[in-house]
Amino acid sequence: MILKGLKFAVIGLMTLLSSNVMGQDLLAKQAPIDRKMRGVDSVALQRLVVKETGGIPSATLYPNWDNSYVNSYSSALLPEKFDIDLRGFAMPTTNRVITSNFGPRWGRDHKGIDVKVYVGDTIRAAFDGMIRVVDYQGAGYGKYIVIRHDNGLETVYGHLSKQLVKINQPVKAGDVIGLGGNTGRSTGSHLHFETRLLGVAINPALLFDFENQDVTKDIYTYRRGYSDRVLASSSRSGKSSSAGQSVGRARFHKVHKGDTLSSIARRYGMTVQQLCKKNGISKNAKLQIGQVIKCS
Repeated sequence: MILKGLKFAVIGLMTLLSSNVMGQDLLAKQAPIDRKMRGVDSVALQRLVVKETGGIPSATLYPNWDNSYVNSYSSALLPEKFDIDLRGFAMPTTNRVITSNFGPRWGRDHKGIDVKVYVGDTIRAAFDGMIRVVDYQGAGYGKYIVIRHDNGLETVYGHLSKQLVKINQPVKAGDVIGLGGNTGRSTGSHLHFETRLLGVAINPALLFDFENQDVTKDIYTYRRGYSDRVLASSSRSGKSSSAGQSVGRARFHKVHKGDTLSSIARRYGMTVQQLCKKNGISKNAKLQIGQVIKCS
């Protein structure tokens, strides 16, 4: 009986030792993989994640998904440079009149632009994305909507009379999301429209040309720090150009159907020779629709 018990004890000890050895072997095999993963370049890893998520930049840019605040990214690190794809856009409204620009206003920063709309006018999503916030702010935005877009931007639509979407709802560019109104802190019916990257407000006029119902370029490159200074200097001047976009002291014009070197030069108070010299082109150059021309 004693021998039988000893036999079971020996078998149990051998099994335990074998299990430990197998576990150690597994850890030993895993160690090189762990070291390799720690050595993976973070940029390459981001690219891999973007590829796995269908190439959506916002999938790696934003640290969280919050349904309560416009800017919930105060601790997030802004990229040094980020390309925002403006193709596949829709204008938020067909109205073209800007009633208030981006920048300092009434002793505080106006973080968007105001577009004249009337109560009940259709408001549309600017790009593909998902509804992040649908809320009301009596002393500010009134009834407003925030959309996180696939291209990395977030857009804000304020002072609506009615919200026609729900949080976490996917939308496509051009989908109707609400109706124009005069709710919240507003002195008349209009659309307050913001464009943000990780919570940082970007002048919408650098991206959208409301008069011509078009974007200013196909790809807008955000540069940390530089963009902030550009926006401040251009907005404080108090001047706006309905034909082109100002960036610091430079002005640029996006070529539309029917534009010629002569018509662009007249619009910006220049001669054709001056325009050609600034852009390194000849006076016989053929303009392409969408081409960006430096005008000062």
